[in-house]
Amino acid sequence: MHGYMGKLLTVDLSDGAITVQSLNEEYVRRYVGGSGLACRYLYDMISAETDPLGPENPLIFMAGPLVGTAAPSCGRFTVSARSPLTGLWGESNAGGFWGPELRFAGYDGLIIRGKASAPVYLRIVDDDVRLVEADHLWGLSTYETRDRIKEESGGKRTRVACIGPAAENGVLYAGIMNAHGRMNGRSGLGTVMGSKNLKAVAVLGSQRVPLADGVTFKAIARETREFLSDDMSTLILNATGTSGNMDYFMLLGCTPVRYFTQGEFPESSALSGAVMAETILTGTSTCYGCPVACGRTIEVTEGKYAMPETDGPEYESICALGTVLLIDNLEAVSHMDHLCDLAGMDTIDMGMVIGLATYLYDQGIISSRDTGGIELRWGDPDLAIRLIEMTTKREGFGELLAQGSLRLAQHFGVEELAVQVNGQALAMHDPRSISAMGLVYATSPRGACHNQSDMYWVDMGRPIEALGIPTTDRFGIEGKSAITARHQDWRSLGNALIQCTLPNPPVQNVIGMLAAATGWDLDNEKALWLGEGIWNIKRALNLRLGWSREREKLPDLLMTPLAEGGTEGNVPDMEALLRDYYHHRGWDMRTGKPERQRLEALGMEDIAVDMHG
Repeated sequence: MHGYMGKLLTVDLSDGAITVQSLNEEYVRRYVGGSGLACRYLYDMISAETDPLGPENPLIFMAGPLVGTAAPSCGRFTVSARSPLTGLWGESNAGGFWGPELRFAGYDGLIIRGKASAPVYLRIVDDDVRLVEADHLWGLSTYETRDRIKEESGGKRTRVACIGPAAENGVLYAGIMNAHGRMNGRSGLGTVMGSKNLKAVAVLGSQRVPLADGVTFKAIARETREFLSDDMSTLILNATGTSGNMDYFMLLGCTPVRYFTQGEFPESSALSGAVMAETILTGTSTCYGCPVACGRTIEVTEGKYAMPETDGPEYESICALGTVLLIDNLEAVSHMDHLCDLAGMDTIDMGMVIGLATYLYDQGIISSRDTGGIELRWGDPDLAIRLIEMTTKREGFGELLAQGSLRLAQHFGVEELAVQVNGQALAMHDPRSISAMGLVYATSPRGACHNQSDMYWVDMGRPIEALGIPTTDRFGIEGKSAITARHQDWRSLGNALIQCTLPNPPVQNVIGMLAAATGWDLDNEKALWLGEGIWNIKRALNLRLGWSREREKLPDLLMTPLAEGGTEGNVPDMEALLRDYYHHRGWDMRTGKPERQRLEALGMEDIAVDMHG
């Protein structure tokens, strides 16, 4: 199996059994790797009765066929399980160096089952795999854990993916941290890891990824790297990070303000990547094999938000902890981001649940009696810091915040005010500014997510013409559903390779590298066919887990137009978008099920039989 190590490592924490199994080649040829392959394996393992925080919920780490190769910006890995936050398919991928190291150790994936009787961590050094007691690590921050395990497990080349106190305490949106602030942040997969008493997975390897045509692969990879090094978007990302677009996004109404209820926030300019570069930036960081180096390294040398040199926040974190809360102090937002990293907690869900609580307080729906005497208000970073610390420990009002936006709103009987889809808070791109994003959020298999399709870039002037994905009127709906579906399919393949969504390599180069690595016969339409199958297996799993068609919608707050700002009063026509989308996808409008004929055309006959009999 060229492009693959050919092995999965399976660990049962309940009895300590460690086994190695061969990759299922049929699954690989259809679902490729990453989240696609992980979902196909998970489909065989769980049902609607599976407790997300029970030992029966497998936690799957999966790499892809380009991970650990010379392909630029393909150094990622995916973690998947049934999400405790949404109850549905949970996935989150992260950069850094952990994914390539797993491949160097000889494995394409890792499946964790059961629950250890006491805290442990897993140490993998090629074929030497063992569980190590971790009582001494329980309660430590993610960075402390990483450093301690490196000391114990072979030095700085060891790569560590670990959880922090938030996961140990059962915060439903806790993540898994590795490298320089690289986190599998969404879906609460760190919480699943914590429920298994698994503190970390440390890996060190010495093997190489086998390629079908190494000469061709290296030539295409070199050409792609040269292209990215000269690409304008790469240069901007390197200079200012992902928050370098803050001012432009705010101008278009894309950036959320005051929990998505306000259209303008001029003070947001103080949070931009340009300001960071001029003030607290000390350097950049990068992931394996990536020429972009969009990661920020910062230091705050004085004042109450002072902190030593550490990883800086990116756009999503800056918005969730800044503009959503009307906070314009970059040092304070960076401090809040650092606290979330130490705790191992998703910044998007954290900022959004504080935003929801503040909005409910502002509207008189809750009072200080509900918050334990805390008076919630906009624009107060010290209050937000206090709430982050309370949430990490699940103390006082933090117990409610730790449950996420949907459960908080349900607790107070106002579910319609939670800006979320299927239990996961929205990312920081307002669909009133780009209508296609409404469709992206509503149909995302893991709850509201911008990484399943970043259509905001397409309609801001970055088309993918080779795949029939043009830039269109950002407020329009004509033809938008088919374009969005094709973009989702392309991103689904990217999340299987696994490729970062930030760089902008030519389509033919990406497909060429996959073909040279695996020996597969590929073209543009076959690549989209692979992506569409991956999109549909996630849909099939969610249907098995109890998802229903009525849940495919945007929250009420997002269907309320804003009088001011770059959204220009637009609200996406979700009924029309979804109707066209279902027709294009070959899904039943009433049930949301993919039709038998469509599944069979996608080479998913087994899923068609399971779904339709």
